[in-house]
Amino acid sequence: MHASNLAARAREALSVLCLTTLLAACGAGYDGTQKLTITGSSTVAPLAAELAKRYETSHPGVRIDVQTGGSTRGIQDARKGVADIGMASRALKPSEASLVAHTIALDGIGLIVHASNPIAALSDAQVRAIFSGEVNDWSALGGRAAPITVVNKAQGRSTLELFLAYTGLEDADVDADVIIGDNEQGVKTVAGNPNAIGYVSIGTAEYGAQAGVPIRLLPMRGVAASVDNVRNGSFPLSRQLNFVTAGPPAGLAADFIAFARSPAAHADIQRLYFVAAR
Repeated sequence: MHASNLAARAREALSVLCLTTLLAACGAGYDGTQKLTITGSSTVAPLAAELAKRYETSHPGVRIDVQTGGSTRGIQDARKGVADIGMASRALKPSEASLVAHTIALDGIGLIVHASNPIAALSDAQVRAIFSGEVNDWSALGGRAAPITVVNKAQGRSTLELFLAYTGLEDADVDADVIIGDNEQGVKTVAGNPNAIGYVSIGTAEYGAQAGVPIRLLPMRGVAASVDNVRNGSFPLSRQLNFVTAGPPAGLAADFIAFARSPAAHADIQRLYFVAAR
């Protein structure tokens, strides 16, 4: 092969390498699309997915991949750079101060029972007794004679952390019959068992109940579990829904977060029964 041909091929290979490096540095795939990876909270994920669809529609060259796995995963992935944005359905802890939280909405955590369950309300003490196994039959609480099925969240879920903090229980104290991951699984489990009780996102539960799923939210400390009461600040167990980044976001991540926090996203937030952050 002539030296001139070798030189030409070397220049061509170098050009391809430079282009590939440039695309990777810009967060672009080999097909020229810009890609964003978002992982974490199953509470935030449906909202993130809806916002991603709308953003992609107005930005044809962008693809956004939303994956669940819990708030702990989202925070760890953001910290390690595995994800561009993590999702966390709680505020950051002092040990996570190196990260940046971007609140996009507010939500509450509510107790759910089957729609046929006659129990109208439970005190905090009764909730602790149920989840610790001290009380294991609904008849002891004024309900029908039937064993209580306790549905608890898996470790790594912020819903679990906040519920334990509210009740004063430790994870080891909970005598669970069923362990669930995301909110939809919790709703499905309780809807399929007239004797079950669990706790999930109020937004998810209200959305399901409005769609005809046979579940009912119980009041807590005398306050109805509703999006309206999360909005007005009266519900006792509320939380932030956050996007989390390893530092101040830039480029595509910054633009998507700004969109999610803008008035343009409020309709999607309200449609999924969350409260838009102000």
